[in-house]
Amino acid sequence: MLRYWLIALCAVGVATDAAEPPPWSVFLAGVAEEAVVEGVSRDVVDAAFDGLEPDPRVLGFDRKQPEFVQTTAQYLAARVTKGRIESARKHYAAERATLEAVGERYGVDAPFIVAFWGVESSFGRYQGKYSIIRSVATLAHDRRRSAFFRSELLQALRILDEGHVPPEQFVGGWAGAMGQNQFMPSSFRRYAQDFDGDGRKDIWQNRGDVWASIAFYLAEHGWRQGKPWGYVSNHPDGFDFTSVARQDEVTHCRAERSLSAAASAAEWRRLGFELPEGAPVLRLVKPEAGVTETYFAAANFETILRYNCANKYAISVGLLADAVEP
Repeated sequence: MLRYWLIALCAVGVATDAAEPPPWSVFLAGVAEEAVVEGVSRDVVDAAFDGLEPDPRVLGFDRKQPEFVQTTAQYLAARVTKGRIESARKHYAAERATLEAVGERYGVDAPFIVAFWGVESSFGRYQGKYSIIRSVATLAHDRRRSAFFRSELLQALRILDEGHVPPEQFVGGWAGAMGQNQFMPSSFRRYAQDFDGDGRKDIWQNRGDVWASIAFYLAEHGWRQGKPWGYVSNHPDGFDFTSVARQDEVTHCRAERSLSAAASAAEWRRLGFELPEGAPVLRLVKPEAGVTETYFAAANFETILRYNCANKYAISVGLLADAVEP
């Protein structure tokens, strides 16, 4: 196999438009040299890039604009299904000892570990079949988000170099999310855990590692064990969300812009919302037009948003976790 630095040398002097990606071989050469400088084995890089070509399917997915935006009700109907709830309960009952051990180690409620697992990959059944290296390299070569995906590609090469997964099993979604908890390579490098101490962080096949990785991620982002994610409530007639819209600056996640200012449960009840006694300070998720149900976010809701910045996603995780223990 040709060394990438030789390919790069051959390309010296070739003028390219800054808005256009460089030739594929030149791009791979640059990434390869950067990876080796950062300590990745040359043999690992050569094997990963040997015969590698861009995946046109990935670019197609990346450019496809959604034609239909789901309402919250439609989103939940597709994700918090009767079948998924039943599966969550069965897995929790069968694996409760290990799940609770994971939860105690990291300070995260076990039903939420199950809920994330269920929402992310349907309990490991749907992890994606795209080559992580090929997919992320394709997106890194494209100019739309090249810096982000180039960094992810370097992290992916480090994962291979560290021996956490065989190259043939290094697969996931088309955009690089991988394993039963759908971590991006950078998240894997920061948060993946070796729960059973076998020397590998195997989020593809080792459930203990999967659950521990989810729990550690949540713990690192401020999970409060034993505290609620939020509440489902009614929608009072004539309620105007603009009267409670938040005024502070959102720093973590764009979805937080759709959360109201924080107020006590007593204040929300005075506005006509039905909430239990003892509920903590809450933010209202901006209701959609014509709804009869509303959702309130407690502190753990904002931690869920750090996993996936979408209010519908956070609500689905919370509802599934609530259903794990009927």
